[in-house]
Formats: sequence, structure tokens, C-alpha cells
Amino acid sequence: MYIYDQSRDIMDYNTLLDLVTDLGYELAMSGAETFRVEESINRMLSSYGVSSEVFAIPNCLTVSIVTEEGQLFTRMRRIGSHGNDLDSVERLNGLCRAICNRVPDPTEGKEWLHMVLQSRQKYRTPIFLLGNFLGGAGFSLFFGGNWLDFLCGGICGLLVGILGDFFDRLKANAFFRTIATAFVMAMAAYLMGITGICHNADSVIIGALMILVPGLLFTNAMRDIIYGDITSGVNRIVQVFLIAVALALGTGSAWRVISAVALAPAEIAAIPHGILFQCLASLIGCFGFVIVFNIHGYGSVFCALGGALTWLVYLIVTELGGTDLIAYFWSSLFASAYSEIMARLRKCPAISYLVISIFPLIPGAGVYYTMNYAVRGMNEQFAVQGLHTAAIAGIIAVGILLASTTVRMYYTWRLRSKK
Repeated sequence: MYIYDQSRDIMDYNTLLDLVTDLGYELAMSGAETFRVEESINRMLSSYGVSSEVFAIPNCLTVSIVTEEGQLFTRMRRIGSHGNDLDSVERLNGLCRAICNRVPDPTEGKEWLHMVLQSRQKYRTPIFLLGNFLGGAGFSLFFGGNWLDFLCGGICGLLVGILGDFFDRLKANAFFRTIATAFVMAMAAYLMGITGICHNADSVIIGALMILVPGLLFTNAMRDIIYGDITSGVNRIVQVFLIAVALALGTGSAWRVISAVALAPAEIAAIPHGILFQCLASLIGCFGFVIVFNIHGYGSVFCALGGALTWLVYLIVTELGGTDLIAYFWSSLFASAYSEIMARLRKCPAISYLVISIFPLIPGAGVYYTMNYAVRGMNEQFAVQGLHTAAIAGIIAVGILLASTTVRMYYTWRLRSKK
């Protein structure tokens, strides 16, 4: 294999800059965190002995290098709407490692990038829709539904997947797409509740809503803030808030329409499932999200298992007398530590493990009931539920921050000790 030798060859800075910018762009478009995009580019350029400055935000990437002669080269790429393709993040991260270790000629490096992009795996449409079914069905059980709600939640999850693909083809913006999808899905669930097809329409809606909840966006926002990318983190948090508003508008509008033209389904208390049953439901739901986020290989099993174990930690803390906020803290701490450790054992990004592991903790029910109270004019309940939901999101962020920072410091200390 050809290895780049700077003493023998004249560096093709334009090709090198194209290589690193293209790789960073593909990472960002696949759903990688801001710090991963910047670190990957800087490490590759450093392996070629080139000084660089990289600036990335969710919608723009700028890379500048300075040659030995003092010339400045810059590339800028506009980044569109991000995907949920975590298999691509893992493959591109592996390519970055390979380039840093072998330092190929930049032209050959571009060929490697092309081969990686061509070899990316993607679930076929039937499998992708199965993931939507399992995600909606599993979390409908998880949020207190019965087996009938499991099937209805799966049907609503399928509806979310079909509508999402339809709006993607029309290039609809995320805000409108979320409102429309949430409205249609909630209408279907309420109608199933009124006709007696499902037992608990609320559990069905909340389960299917989890597919629309921006879990990857929220996780990346927290990790960006952890690593000091405040601008990117705040940008992503605003996007999370807007999507939450869109979910609220969609489901709230559906409830208004159903209440105006028919009798709204009766409120039914969630079924208090046992510990093992809740963990099984979360495992099923997380397996669905493994497919939705395009995670492949045996690592996908550990991703879904992380979700079940995270919820088990939550249940253990509550059984020991802890409040729900304390339980959310310790379980998010576990999810973050689990993802960091698994990432280092498998030499792959932690984001795949983290985004799936924390899904059972995401307050989808809190968002739904908060907006439901707002639509019904129940202001006191709206304020209480809204503040509690915000507190849950905040405590999850703190747990992720502490665990990620501690594990990163530990491995940095170990690396320096070996040196």
C-alpha cells in the first residue's frame, strides 16, 4: 500500500482539503456530534503534518489550512438537515482512524472515502417499517398499555414511518412534517380508542410519539455542550424545543378535532407493569429504534440491551426509595458510562449506544400530557407537568455530562500514564 512520504512528494493541498472537508460533511449529515466532526478533521490534517483550523456548527462547516510556504487554503460546506444514519457515523469514524494510522496519498484517501460511502448499509423499506412498528409497539406497552395497545401502537408507528418517508420525498421542512405526522397519528389512535380497537389511546399515542421525539438531536446537544461547543449545543436545543412544540400542536389539534366531532376517548389509567415486563417492553422498543437509527452488526444488540439496563437502574433506584428525579439522574449516569465504555471496547463512536440507551428516559409522556393540559385549558396542571418535564430533561443532561466527562478524563489519564 502506498504511504504518503512528505519528503518525496509534493503535497496536493487542494485534494487533501477536499478529502477532509468531504469526510467531515458526511459525518455531520449522518448525525455526528460537532466535536466529532472537528476532531476527525483536525486529526487527519495533523497526521499529514498540516496546521489547521476547523469550525463546525449544525448547518455549516469551514476548514482552513496553512501550507509550509504560508499559503492559506479554505473550504466551506453548507450542511443540510441531518439524518439518523449511525452506521455511516461508525464507518466514517473507522475511515478517519485508518487514514490517521496509514496516511495515504490524498487522492487514494478520496478513493477510500468513496468506497466507504458506497459500502454503507441501509435497511430496506420493509425492515425500516418493522423498526417503526417495534418502536411504537414496545413503548406503548412501556407507557402502561396492554397487548391490544401494543398492536395499535405498532400500527401508529407504521403510520409515522410511512408519513415520514412521504414528507421526505416532498422535501417538507421538519416543523410542518412533525405537525402533520403527529396530527394524523393521534387522530388514528383516538379513533381506535373511541371504537374500542385499543384500550388506552394515550399509551398508543405516547408510544408512537417516541419515534418523532428528537432523541439524537437532544443527545448531540448535550454532548456538544459538554465539549464546549456552546453555539452548536444551543442551536440543537432550540431545534429540540421547536420539534416538541410541533408535536404538541399536532396531537393537540387532533384532540380538538375529535372532541368537536365525536366523544373523546375516556382517560384510562396506565397499567402498572412489573419490573421485568417494563424492561422487556423497553428492550422491544429500543430494538425498533436500532433499526430506525440504522445501526447494524452485533453492536446493535448491545445498544438495545443498554436501553433495558438503563431502565432497570431507574426502577432499582425508585424501589430503594429514590424520587423519580434522582432515579433519572442515576439511570442517565449509567447510560452515559455504559455508552462510553462500550465505545472504547469496540473502537466505535459512543453516540450509537447513548442515543438508544437513554430512549426509555426521554419524557415523551411528559411532553404529551403537558400539551394536552394546555389544549384543554388546565393551566395549573400544564404548569406543574411542564416544569417537571423540563426538570427531567435537565437532570438527564447533568447525568450525561458527568459520566462522559469522568470517563473521558479517566481514559486520558490512562493514556498519559502509559506514555
